[in-house]
Amino acid sequence: MAISSTTFAPLALVLLLLGSTSAQLSTNYYASSCPKVFSAVKPVVQSAIAKEKRMGASLLRLFFHDCFVQGCDGSILLDDTSSFQGEKTATPNNNSVRGFDVVDSIKAAVEKVCPGVVSCADILAITARDSVVILGGPNWNVKLGRRDSTTASFSGANNNIPPPNSSLSNLISKFSAQGLSTKDMVALSGGHTIGQARCTNFRAHVYNDTDIDSSFAKTRQMNCPSTAGSGDNNLAPLDLQTPTCFDNNYYKNLINKKGLLHSDQELFNGGSTDSQVTTYSNNPSTFNSDFVTGMINMGDINPLTGTRGEIRKNCRRVN
Repeated sequence: MAISSTTFAPLALVLLLLGSTSAQLSTNYYASSCPKVFSAVKPVVQSAIAKEKRMGASLLRLFFHDCFVQGCDGSILLDDTSSFQGEKTATPNNNSVRGFDVVDSIKAAVEKVCPGVVSCADILAITARDSVVILGGPNWNVKLGRRDSTTASFSGANNNIPPPNSSLSNLISKFSAQGLSTKDMVALSGGHTIGQARCTNFRAHVYNDTDIDSSFAKTRQMNCPSTAGSGDNNLAPLDLQTPTCFDNNYYKNLINKKGLLHSDQELFNGGSTDSQVTTYSNNPSTFNSDFVTGMINMGDINPLTGTRGEIRKNCRRVN
């Protein structure tokens, strides 16, 4: 019996690994093929954030918008061509997602130390982590080994990414469709502790909704005209207290009815997630821990591994 159990143990392990979509991702994936990958990425991220603090939030958002469409495969980075429609002009991304030039610079730095090895999809994952850490948030070991897609999905970007007017039930269902729990959703929404939103995305909330502090609404109306098409791109911080510091003030704002987006305030509006928001507002360490778990879970969405996909030479186009 002892012999047979040791014989079958490796087989059981193989089957276990095959059964997990993220099993081929590993925190030490580039340990031998590109040991300097992290030291190549971080200085470029630091430089970009030093020039513009908002860029950290933009780079984090790129990873989120990538993973929610076809999985974390770098598809969001592909430019449109005469024969190819990418995701950049889809409604959630058009005139909204940014940081592509920074990703180009990071890719160039990585290619210098190990050409043709590190995917653009993995660069997005590392960059998202580095951005959070640089702005004062938690650190974690990033799972790597994703390959880059040769396709993109314009319709997927339009359908999968929850819009800023989402109800709580819509948020829960959009995250659930990606294999993410409601707990992950509330924790990952805390990424709105950094960054800015455009008037077009919070106009309806500050003018029409009742679940908002009236003085806060008036303040935001001052830089966001009520007429659509007027001041659409005017910016306001998603976290009115510390918009360039990764902390738990986002949740404190929600309790005070000072969420900027309708979808933000939905997390604390008499629904099933109120208690989780309260927990995070009181316990920054719990938020940080759950945010890290959420980021790792999101990074596990449908990666291309093995021989699927490719390692792009230029993140903006297929090889």
